[in-house]
Amino acid sequence: MSRARIQALVSELLEVDPSASPKPGTLPLAVPPFGQEEVVEAISALLEGRVTMGERVFEFERRYAEHTGTDHAIMVNSGSSALLVMLEALIEVGHLNRGDEVILPAVGWSTDLFSLAQAGLTPVIRDVDAQTLCLEGEYQRPVLTVHLLGCPSRASSPLLLEDACAAHGAQIDGARVGSRGLCGVFSFFFSHHISTGEGGMITTSDAALADAARSIRAHGWIRERSDRQALESTHSHLDPRFLFVSRGYNLRPTEIAGAFGIHQINRLDEYVRIRRANHADWCAHIDSLNLPLQVFPEPENRAHAGFGFPMLLRKDAPLSRADLCAKLEAAGIQTRPISGSNLARQPAAARVPTLRVEGSLAVADSVHERGFFVGQSHAFGPIQRELLAESLVQALAG
Repeated sequence: MSRARIQALVSELLEVDPSASPKPGTLPLAVPPFGQEEVVEAISALLEGRVTMGERVFEFERRYAEHTGTDHAIMVNSGSSALLVMLEALIEVGHLNRGDEVILPAVGWSTDLFSLAQAGLTPVIRDVDAQTLCLEGEYQRPVLTVHLLGCPSRASSPLLLEDACAAHGAQIDGARVGSRGLCGVFSFFFSHHISTGEGGMITTSDAALADAARSIRAHGWIRERSDRQALESTHSHLDPRFLFVSRGYNLRPTEIAGAFGIHQINRLDEYVRIRRANHADWCAHIDSLNLPLQVFPEPENRAHAGFGFPMLLRKDAPLSRADLCAKLEAAGIQTRPISGSNLARQPAAARVPTLRVEGSLAVADSVHERGFFVGQSHAFGPIQRELLAESLVQALAG
C-alpha cells in the first residue's frame, strides 16, 4: 500500500486530534499528543515488516540528542528502564561503584528509588524545597535529582544525574534539562509532553557511557556501539554477531515507538511553550483568589515545562485533600497525588533495606498529606483554567 493511500485512510478514520480541546466541562490528566503523521509512520513500519529497533529509532535518537544539546541519546522501552540502564552504565564505566550513596529527593517517582536499589547503590533521601518541591542546593556526593512535574531542579553535584522524565524542554539558565548533569533520562509515556506509547531516553555527552548504555539495553551485545570494531578485534575468537561485553537486559524500544518519536519531536517546542504559558497564567490567577492552598510559580532563571499543575492545601483548609479531590473529580477534573509523595513513607520503602533518610522530611510530609496535581496540556488554556478556578472556589467555600 502506498503512503498516500495510508494517509488517506488515516485521515478518514483517525479520531485523535492533538490540537483539539478536551470535552467541555472536563480537565483530564492528559490529552493525546499525536496525530496523523505518527500513525502513518507507524503503519508504514508495520507494512515494511520492521517492528523491532531500527532506523526510525536511531533517527529519533539523533533528533532528541540535538534537541537536548547532548552528543548522545539512547532510547529504551520506558523512562524507568532508562533510569536502570543509566545507573548500570555509570557503574560499568566507573563513575559509580556498587554500594555508593546517591542522594535523591523524598518527592519523586517510585523507580527513582527502586532503580538505585536494583543497581546495588545506596539511596539517601533528602527533603525538597518548599517553593519548588525539588531537590535544591549543592552536594558533594552523587545526586539523582528529579525535575518534578516539569519544574527544573537546581541541585548540583560533582556527579549530577537528572530524572527529566516529566520535564521535556525545561531549562535552567537557557540550558535544557538532560544536558546539565553527566546524564539524564526522559519518558515518552502516553501522558507526557510527547509520547511513543511507552518509551524512554538516556541523554549524555559522555561517549563511553553512551556505548555502555547501548550494550546494556540490548542483551549486553556490541551491535550499536561506536567502538564495535575495536571490541571485535580484541575478541576475534568470538563471532561478532553474538559478542556480549556488558551485563545486559532486553529493554529495547520498538520501531513503532521510533516512528512516533521522529514526528513527536517536531511538536515538542510548541507544546512546551503552551504548557509554560498556561502554568504562569494558572499560578497567577489561582493565587489571586486567596484560597487556602499554595501554587508553585516558575522559579527565576528557569523555564518550567508544565507537565502537571501541583497545589498544596494549607493546614487550615476547611476540608481534607481527599474531600477536595473528590469534589474536583465530580466537577470533571481529574486529580492525582504529587508523584510518589514522600517515598520514605511508601510501603515498598521497607523492601529497600539500604535506604537511608537524612534530616527532616517536613516538606515531603506536607506533600504526602496535602499535595495533589491536576492535568496540564498543550490543548489547555483559559477555559480549563476557569473550570479549575471555579471548582476550587466552590469546593473551598466552606
